[in-house]
Amino acid sequence: MKAAQTPASLGLLVCLGLMHSTCWALVQQIKVLSDTGQPVAGAAVSVFVKGVKPTASPGTTADMAQRDKNFAPKLRIVQTGTSVNFPNFDTVRHHVYSFSSIKTFEIRLYAGTPAAPIVFDKPGTATLGCNIHDRMLGYIHVVDTPYFGVSDANGQVTVDIPAGEHQLRVWLPTMGEANPGLEQPFKTATEAVVIRVKP
Repeated sequence: MKAAQTPASLGLLVCLGLMHSTCWALVQQIKVLSDTGQPVAGAAVSVFVKGVKPTASPGTTADMAQRDKNFAPKLRIVQTGTSVNFPNFDTVRHHVYSFSSIKTFEIRLYAGTPAAPIVFDKPGTATLGCNIHDRMLGYIHVVDTPYFGVSDANGQVTVDIPAGEHQLRVWLPTMGEANPGLEQPFKTATEAVVIRVKP
């Protein structure tokens, strides 16, 4: 009698047949360096993989908080379609807004967390401000991929991605919101992938 094939076994067969492309995932380290070789912190790093759904699953959320009269974090990277909450942890009220082309919105004077999150449904960058505290400045960078992160003090980001050849993109606030970022093709490897930018 021929054994029945379960969904799991079928998936394994498909994976074996496509081994050269996107079946095998690995932990890839990415390093962002300046043109002089110094680590660049606070860079939005994203990896674009062919065939991967560009928009976030329904219900995906993220927070852009306000603490000590600052946006925390200053830069938040999210996948297209993510609902972003703006919790206020300060003892003063804030008036958060963005006039950016990908998302124009305004959350008038409030404390706590607004009832309705803001859905970022277009890729690009939204610059955030506060009508009460002019020095407050933040960014939400929206990407059509689930593989992303923000570089740490060592300029490093670690992402779990399928093995293969992909496109790497890096964006910095100094580039301006109209600039999509610097792109570089790469192939997954055991060593860190390095991309150089001009801060």
